[in-house]
Amino acid sequence: MEGEVEVVTPCPTESHGLQGTIKGHDLFGYVGIEAVLDQMRRKTMKAGFEFNIMVVGQSGLGKSTLVNTLFKSKVSRKSCSPNYEEKISKTVKLQSVSHVIEEKGVKMKLTVIDTPGFGDQINNENCWEPIVSYVNDQYERYLKEELYVNRKPRIPDTRVHCCVYFLPATGHWLRPIDVEFMKRLGKIVSIVPVIAKADTLTMEERLEFKQRVRQDLKANGIRVYPQTEYDEDPEDRILNDKIRENIPFAVVGTDKEHQVNGNKVLGRKTKWGIIEVENVAHCEFTNLRDLLIR
Repeated sequence: MEGEVEVVTPCPTESHGLQGTIKGHDLFGYVGIEAVLDQMRRKTMKAGFEFNIMVVGQSGLGKSTLVNTLFKSKVSRKSCSPNYEEKISKTVKLQSVSHVIEEKGVKMKLTVIDTPGFGDQINNENCWEPIVSYVNDQYERYLKEELYVNRKPRIPDTRVHCCVYFLPATGHWLRPIDVEFMKRLGKIVSIVPVIAKADTLTMEERLEFKQRVRQDLKANGIRVYPQTEYDEDPEDRILNDKIRENIPFAVVGTDKEHQVNGNKVLGRKTKWGIIEVENVAHCEFTNLRDLLIR
């Protein structure tokens, strides 16, 4: 009719910025797109993974022992010669050691970045600055490689994927150096705080200390992993809430095996008995391992 305008609803398949979903029963025949997952899996297994973990904390907190326990091999800087060393200041120097770990056909290049000298001086003012600079430098290096027109097929990834921060088992509150470090690093890298040598605390002291640390983290606006923006759906939120309830993880590390009820277990022998590293009733090592690796 003259004067009327016909309204046409665009079809989802036309180029109007709309997205349409074609499900299996609408296809004319077999396409084979599920094979993409197998291709990606084969390609990933062939290339392997890269995982760069930084450990930070003052000397004597068992950083090297815990890293060796996590990966069930001697991968810490104290276990072998570092392949990279950068003296950034008179007090803090960064050292990295890389290993290729293979398990059931899956390869992972593990790089452990240690920070000897952190927090060991009488005056620890700004001792976190070399670490912040190092983390930012790795981001810039990777981005620079990404922006090349003829970039490498596989860009070496030296970015710090995770920073495990070791808290001394004082049973009190966070120290100023702990607050300042995690506040600054939490903006640029995923931080996982742990209570080192947790076997020096009773279970009651451990629970009280964990609660105080969580209060300090919240009061100072410190972001630790997993942050709430990783809660993409209700299932993720439930899982991440459980992790957040356990932070900081109370951990014990050792490479010694002992017999317990006829079974060999990783543990530390004391005059009261054996502290089983992988027993959740004794410490939260398995929670940390599952978060980082599994």
